[in-house]
Amino acid sequence: MKIISYNVNGIRAAIRKGFIDWLKVTNPDVICLQEIKANKEQLDLSPFEDAGYKYHYWHSAQKKGYSGTAILSKTKPNHVEFETGIDLADNEGRVLRADFDTVSIISLYLPSGTNALRLETKFQFMDDFQEYINKLKKDIPNLVICGDYNICHEAIDIHNPKGLKNTSGFLPEERLWIDTFMHNGFIDSFRYFNQEPHQYSWWSYRANARNNNKGWRLDYCLTSEPLKSRLQRAYILQEAKHSDHCPVVVEIE
Repeated sequence: MKIISYNVNGIRAAIRKGFIDWLKVTNPDVICLQEIKANKEQLDLSPFEDAGYKYHYWHSAQKKGYSGTAILSKTKPNHVEFETGIDLADNEGRVLRADFDTVSIISLYLPSGTNALRLETKFQFMDDFQEYINKLKKDIPNLVICGDYNICHEAIDIHNPKGLKNTSGFLPEERLWIDTFMHNGFIDSFRYFNQEPHQYSWWSYRANARNNNKGWRLDYCLTSEPLKSRLQRAYILQEAKHSDHCPVVVEIE
């Protein structure tokens, strides 16, 4: 099962940049999208279905043109859950879950901390999400949480760890949260297979950052510990350029 996570920074903009053709070639079984910035009614859904994704689920934010997640699948899930009980997640379309026979997949868009107020909101969301997952994994142990976490875990995951140590996305408190989250029963699938530096999934549009690979690894496919023996590959598709992010992939048996 090939699962991709991709913050598209606006699905309509990504489509204009060739997203559908790329999707056909890359051919995942399931793709989780974040920051779709559109309502389902604003999209022509036929290209997704023509590409083989007859089952597609869109969780848009109440605010138009903002946030939102989606899951596209070649096979029909047994159940799709839009609600978490976390107001921010549900109002801004930040968490969407699809349950299959032997695995449940979440598309997650964790808030950024662009200012003091948003940073406070981010920390509250992180606490609420941890509690949600603690309860969920009691009933659904086989979880893959794909998404834009808006946090770099380790110094290896950011191009300038010393210079950016006081910047949201690499704050000690944020790094501690994702470290604790992983140690609470999740595997960073990419780092499980790859310990090489300079592997990023987001680049600023400023200062030619992408061409110079001045990036951040903000996007993860975290898998729960019971799936460890089923992990086969995990990698980053840096050549995909429909967004300021690029896709990350995990393959499980």
